[in-house]
Amino acid sequence: MTPGAQIAAAIDLLDQMDRPDAPPADKVLSDWNRANRYAGSKDRNAIASLFYAVLRYRGQLDWWIKRCQGGDGQNRHRMVIWLTLGEGFSMEEIKPFFDGERYNPKPLTPAEERILIELSQEKLDKSCQPDMTQANAPLWLEENFKTVFGENIKQELSAFCEEAPVDLRVNTLKASKEEAKQALKEEGIETADCDYSPFGLRLERRRPLSGTKAFKDGLVEVQDEGSQLAAILADTKPGHKVVDFCAGAGGKSLAMGAAMNNTGRIIACDVSEGRLKRAAIRFKRAGLYMIERRTLTSERDKWVKRRSGRMDGGFDRVFVDAPCTGTGTWRRNPDQKWKLTQKDVEELATLQSSILDSACRLVVPGGRLIYVTCSILQEENEAQVERFLKENDNFFIHPIKDVWKDTLGSDCPTDKDYLRLTPHAHGTDGFFVAVMGRKL
Repeated sequence: MTPGAQIAAAIDLLDQMDRPDAPPADKVLSDWNRANRYAGSKDRNAIASLFYAVLRYRGQLDWWIKRCQGGDGQNRHRMVIWLTLGEGFSMEEIKPFFDGERYNPKPLTPAEERILIELSQEKLDKSCQPDMTQANAPLWLEENFKTVFGENIKQELSAFCEEAPVDLRVNTLKASKEEAKQALKEEGIETADCDYSPFGLRLERRRPLSGTKAFKDGLVEVQDEGSQLAAILADTKPGHKVVDFCAGAGGKSLAMGAAMNNTGRIIACDVSEGRLKRAAIRFKRAGLYMIERRTLTSERDKWVKRRSGRMDGGFDRVFVDAPCTGTGTWRRNPDQKWKLTQKDVEELATLQSSILDSACRLVVPGGRLIYVTCSILQEENEAQVERFLKENDNFFIHPIKDVWKDTLGSDCPTDKDYLRLTPHAHGTDGFFVAVMGRKL
């Protein structure tokens, strides 16, 4: 493919993302790759790079569009501005990409040429841009994020524009960290230890893993370090009875099962049968046979009521990785920041409260309820826990610094009761973890 054809493909993908029913960006891109198998790996990488760059830096690109010509941004305009301010191309270098020949985009309009002339001496960052614009975050969330980050708002949010690393969790049922690291090295994949997780490896550079022997044999699983830490802080032990209440594809069930040395029992619950079927493949590959899958109709499924009413129905750990806005995963899913609405936040907060109120019934006296989100919004995190504790006086908070010391044996990166991880401060996805105990 010519550079112009790559640009045209990226613009088309961006236009697809603007549809109300558009799937996530990674799905749009993978569908395009399957439908256009003639495109080589270099073409696919170039298209993906342009596609994700515009999604990541859309806040600043739209600011420049309004400054240059007014009105709302179009993806073609965003791409033209990215090529000059992000990639460093001059107008004379860009023109051949936009010549209308074969698969190239249509020629630049006079208005687009004027934009390029105006931007010829500019940079993407401009000191007069508002903090939220420089951070490429939705303007309507500014007060929410100021509450969380205060004066560090720009630095914290800007880190979400960076590409996320690939983290692996070593499956200690099958290999030590050194054994897994060596197995990957023999297949040409270099890794380094993660900063916090004792089971975490970080790829030195992004590489496909699904075809490697280390992955097929279940020595490693792809899992962000923050997600690994959330599972470790659940403090599951061999012989425990555990419920992973919102298990999804089973990543945290896998981690907790390994910590339990494949003994005891985990019930992985989810409202999606499809996600649990995908989880079953991962459980088998990891060699975990003490995990039971259960599809729930909702957080108020009759099974929850039946188990909470039985004398033997209590669980030592109930892990709630609650559905959330996913603001902590914006490095991986930059498209989601531009789709999020206030209504989404409110509806998810209501669902999170309902899930906590239902799941807590499963905790045995003396057991623990672990609440986790991949969100950085206070409404979904501290506010949820504080509301729950106020309404449920038979639960109390375990200060996270104490849980961290008990499970990881090192100093906790926070002295607060809850753990909040961010890309800027910790190099992980954005995560929130609260550990609550049920009184005896």
